[in-house]
Amino acid sequence: MTTVAGEFDWGSVRAEFPVAENYAYLNSAGAGPVSRRTASAAGQFYRETLESGDRLWEVWLARRERARAEVARLINAEPDEVAFTTNTSTGMNLIVDALEGAGDVVSCELEFPVSTIPWMHRRVRVHLVEAVGGELRTEDLLAAAGGRAGVICLSHVQYSNGWRAPLEEIGANKGRRAFVVNASQSAGVFPIDVKRMKIDALCSTGHKWMLAGYGSGFAYLSRELLERTRPRAVSWMSVEDPFEMRNDSYELRADAAARAETGCPHFAGIFALGEAARLLLEIGADKIEGRALALNRRLTESLADGGWRVLSPFGDERARSAETLVEAEDPRRVVRHLSRHKVAVSIKPEGFRAATHFFNDEEDIACLVSALDELRASPA
Repeated sequence: MTTVAGEFDWGSVRAEFPVAENYAYLNSAGAGPVSRRTASAAGQFYRETLESGDRLWEVWLARRERARAEVARLINAEPDEVAFTTNTSTGMNLIVDALEGAGDVVSCELEFPVSTIPWMHRRVRVHLVEAVGGELRTEDLLAAAGGRAGVICLSHVQYSNGWRAPLEEIGANKGRRAFVVNASQSAGVFPIDVKRMKIDALCSTGHKWMLAGYGSGFAYLSRELLERTRPRAVSWMSVEDPFEMRNDSYELRADAAARAETGCPHFAGIFALGEAARLLLEIGADKIEGRALALNRRLTESLADGGWRVLSPFGDERARSAETLVEAEDPRRVVRHLSRHKVAVSIKPEGFRAATHFFNDEEDIACLVSALDELRASPA
């Protein structure tokens, strides 16, 4: 990555994302665009299988492990603690399997359903802690956990209003409970250190802030969790030497991949995720966070100046994320109008959600504000 006059060259990064040529794309919280190089990584696999079938099988397996190492670096995990999935739901169910019998779960009323429903489906009691002013207080979370809960399950960033949880503080006070994190709204835009934050298990999709496209994702299971649990689902590829083709006995591998990567790999999604992770690592987590938050501040200030009510909680800047919930009386009309003006956001019951990632710029924000001004000036 290059710099211009001592400053990071965000323009060259933006050029990697063709969507930015045609849209003010403020919807990474819903589905992020892919870069040219990420699309090329997936396309290369299909070109190779088009031209040579599976003659590059060993090459693909090695490429998969390079991708695993990149994703592991992104969250400060060991490669054998990382498994590739196709979405957050797959990862969360893998985690629920690993924590079977761990006890009640404490979570938050703001949560996306995948953080709660898989536990409920296994007849685990889930306690939803009320938010105060759109924020979950750590003391309330820990008090609700009490002596009953064996698991704390929480999103790093809440999809509903953009509130960002203090993972390091929660991890430091989790006690003997397992700490599970849904990172779908943070992986790729905020630094994550599973060791420092004392996270036992984490899952994320690749199609949001990771910018890797649909059908990609990953899960992390700490080595301690791997050692003390057994997988519920396995396959012929989960054993130490699958190509012995034994059907009368087996010895399971101990790595996280043995639990999730059942059967032949989904190579294209894995290669896309690996390339997306490489791009993120090249730019740097701190630079990405700073860029996304600076743009988000600009966004919220511009909306407030325009008379729009921002619903995301910003009482504590440390809890700010890169997504903003904005009130609108007729959300569908607003989002349709923005779409006609090539501004992409997410529709929400309260209004719309706009997200700022590192490939965005101030012109994207200006396009949003201009389109909203035109909407307000036009008859309903």
